[in-house]
Amino acid sequence: MTANASARPSTDSAVSRSPRQVQRIVRGRPTSDGAGVKLTRVIGQPDLDMIDPFLLLDEFRSDSAGDYIAGFPEHPHRGFETVTYMLAGRMRHGDNQGNRGLLTPGSVQWMTAGRGILHSEMPEQENGLMWGFQLWVNLPARDKMTAPRYQDIAPESIPEVSPVAGARVRVIAGTLNGVSGPVSGIATEPVYLDVRLQQGAIVELPLPSTHRGFAYVYEGQALVGDGVSANLVRGDLGVLGNGDSLEIAAGDAPARLIVVAGKPLNEPVTKYGPFVMNTPQQIAQAVEDFRAGRF
Repeated sequence: MTANASARPSTDSAVSRSPRQVQRIVRGRPTSDGAGVKLTRVIGQPDLDMIDPFLLLDEFRSDSAGDYIAGFPEHPHRGFETVTYMLAGRMRHGDNQGNRGLLTPGSVQWMTAGRGILHSEMPEQENGLMWGFQLWVNLPARDKMTAPRYQDIAPESIPEVSPVAGARVRVIAGTLNGVSGPVSGIATEPVYLDVRLQQGAIVELPLPSTHRGFAYVYEGQALVGDGVSANLVRGDLGVLGNGDSLEIAAGDAPARLIVVAGKPLNEPVTKYGPFVMNTPQQIAQAVEDFRAGRF
């Protein structure tokens, strides 16, 4: 790696690590959703349909109100979870069960749609930067008809650790350096880390060997993987291979990226818009239930 090797964390020589490599690099595609919100779809597009258990990853980023002001009016979900992570801006959410909340910079909402919910996400601003991610996480067959629930997490509730000099990591889900993120009770046992590296810093992150995952660079560029590393620039998603650790280095400028991993379900997936089930028959039932007002 080109970064300063002195920043590499020390490891116990008695412990054998299995470093992950980047198997492929994917660029997102411009699209729109909701009432015309402009965004970049990285997972859930022709070049990358899914990374089990992750069904979709969108990045929304604009300081032009016309790109986001119409928001996401009321719409249904069934059979999976939506994860919204705000970097900038304010978004108001509500649902047909009376739940209300406000997403602010640095906050996270992990919504388990389960058997069905109608909800909306609308901008709480008329100008300025709106920036963040929405990730869709599949639910196992046994949980697809569970009761809906939310985990609304304020910025101050997300711990931040410094594994090595020059690295800061917000731990949204999973555990790093003995510090656990606030998201809990998720079937896929996710890891969701927001990694910030200063120029020349190198960090090694443990990731469960049972999980599949990705790294997505949203500021600067980073070398990802040990040995023959992949150079990911802003907007690149690296699909990670097998292993139990991931090495990331910043080169001549700072870098910021999300690292996400989850336990694959290895179940059949049938998708139809906002419904994700295991069979076409279950999709037909979801459509019928939605039309009949049973969400």
